[in-house]
Amino acid sequence: MNTPSRNSYRFLFAGDSALVIQFGETVDASINQHVRKISAIVKREDIEGVVDLVPTMRSLMIHYDPLCISQAELKKFITPLLGREFTLDDDIIRWRIPVCYENEYAPDIEDVSRSLRVSASEIIKQHTSVELEVFMMGFLPGFPYLGLLPEIFDLPRRVEPRVHVPPRSISVAARQTTIYTIDSPGGWHLIGQTPVDFYDPNRENPVLVKAGDKVAFFAIDSKEYSAVRRALKADEYPLIMDC
Repeated sequence: MNTPSRNSYRFLFAGDSALVIQFGETVDASINQHVRKISAIVKREDIEGVVDLVPTMRSLMIHYDPLCISQAELKKFITPLLGREFTLDDDIIRWRIPVCYENEYAPDIEDVSRSLRVSASEIIKQHTSVELEVFMMGFLPGFPYLGLLPEIFDLPRRVEPRVHVPPRSISVAARQTTIYTIDSPGGWHLIGQTPVDFYDPNRENPVLVKAGDKVAFFAIDSKEYSAVRRALKADEYPLIMDC
């Protein structure tokens, strides 16, 4: 992957209190890392009037108070920052997440298997073959978008979205994978379920992962699922890899 050029950006207007900086047209790990770097630089500058920063796959949305700073003034502040060198803090966590790809935990895996003309076991092998990066958080509390998966997962979303997707469901589409954190509608293909709660409002830190973290999945069977769930509740199941 090529590192994005410092000049490959454009400003997009988003009403009278938000400004978007777009850094590319595709989902790409290097572009996403660049977005997070720019977000960190802007945050560190503590610009008066900037009230929130929302990094996404390939853009950064800056929410601001128009009574404190105009959009033109904000652009004037931001533009010199876009070429600044910056190293992200080395606080990335590497997670090892169990997934059950069997039976009722994977309602779409056979459909995906037929669509891709590969076996279900090959789908599992491919899904667990790479360490993925958390590109961004969104859609639901604690809901991560991870990628990029192997090219075999470059498939569209479901033709008919589900009204109900159970929490902890693992889904795939467009070479990305996500984890549904609460009961929700959803249009991605469900190929497994993890016993791990990526969002728990009763935890000291309700959201498990953050943008930039690394996640590797590994397969467990349906019998192990319940045992792992109990161990997690007792705080007896490590999820963080030793670096």
